[in-house]
Amino acid sequence: MNARIEPHLLEPLSNAHLDALEEETIFILREVAAVFERPTLLFSGGKDSLVMLKCAEKAFGAGRLPYPLLMIDTGHNFSEVTDFRDHRAKELGAELVVRSVEDSMRRGTVRLAHPGESRNVHQSVTLLEAIEEFRFDALIGGARRDEEKARAKERIFSHRDSFGQWQPKDQRPELWTLFNTRLQPGEHFRVFPISNWTELDVWQYIAREKIELPSIYYTHPRQVVERKGLLVPVTELTPARAGEVVVTRDVRFRTVGDITCTCPVESLAANADEVVLETLSVDVSERGATRMDDKTSEASMEKRKKDGYF
Repeated sequence: MNARIEPHLLEPLSNAHLDALEEETIFILREVAAVFERPTLLFSGGKDSLVMLKCAEKAFGAGRLPYPLLMIDTGHNFSEVTDFRDHRAKELGAELVVRSVEDSMRRGTVRLAHPGESRNVHQSVTLLEAIEEFRFDALIGGARRDEEKARAKERIFSHRDSFGQWQPKDQRPELWTLFNTRLQPGEHFRVFPISNWTELDVWQYIAREKIELPSIYYTHPRQVVERKGLLVPVTELTPARAGEVVVTRDVRFRTVGDITCTCPVESLAANADEVVLETLSVDVSERGATRMDDKTSEASMEKRKKDGYF
């Protein structure tokens, strides 16, 4: 049946759906502020953390965030994103704490197998060091269940043991939005307020709320090479290999992480509404379509989460 649905009939349904997701997220953000002594909001400057930040503004009022923002920087992040991170934190008057994998390397707590190894997986060490330094008892992250299989197993309030490790079998039930937040000394929680959102929900919310994003989330020309079904950006950190042909494509990033493991997709979407239309037609998750480090079993998300990853 191909009955045409008028756009004006869809909009109220879409807003009601987004309103429900927003309400749940605001409830969780307020719950964290009420229950924990030293929470922090993980803020990379990426789209998911910007959506959370918008909900936090609505929860507490502009310029009144009750917890600091925390960024774990690999030193290999896209400058468009880190510059936007700093701009947004300053605009909000929020406290921004940045800890670097390079500092962990200087301390000897992170050692690369070779100079070209991706630092992405090593963020776990720097994150755990930041938790110890500031004695954080709750870290609010922007992970969503639709991104990846291991993340689909997460509770909204994800318990971590005294080593910062995630044990799927030890997670607590979450019935009727009742959360068991009791902690033993040295333990903490990772809290995921937008767990129930999808990539489409995120982009619809960005469009509705007119949330400003780093420019690389929208179409722009970029030199890339095709490698293992991905478009790898050609940079100093990710140069073309022998025999590869460098081409310029109109691309955008669906998700943004370390330069060494994040790939764009071909796109002409120049604004959030156009990205929404593109997202309606995709059948591969954003991580599955754009992350080089998720392609290998050795660097599987579940293993990394058990080691303390986001």
